[in-house]
Amino acid sequence: MRAVVQRVTRASVAVEGETVGQIQRGLLVFLGVEVGDEKSDLDYLVGKITGLRIFEDAEGKMNLSLLDTQGALLVISQFTLLGDVKKGKRPSFCSSRKARIGSAFVSGIHRSLSRNQCACADGCLSS
Repeated sequence: MRAVVQRVTRASVAVEGETVGQIQRGLLVFLGVEVGDEKSDLDYLVGKITGLRIFEDAEGKMNLSLLDTQGALLVISQFTLLGDVKKGKRPSFCSSRKARIGSAFVSGIHRSLSRNQCACADGCLSS
């Protein structure tokens, strides 16, 4: 599993001009799910992302997590994070999971975060 995490003041994702997910202050996460990833990997990643101390406290130091700030999370399934360009010029995506399974992992993140009382928006790019 590979994730790119970005702190945002707001973020949204639109498909064919229609907004399918949006958040205010929080984290935007692009998530690539690999063959072999399991629920334990998902649980670890959720704990890591929500616990990252990357938000400023009253003294301007990065001491607060997403949960501390009651921020939101926008998760977008992104298989291209797993592109392998070791050979040739065309990326191989053989290690990435099928879209249906990647979406199931994103849904798992939503369920896990709702238990932690963290707002989470879906950035589903497929219908």
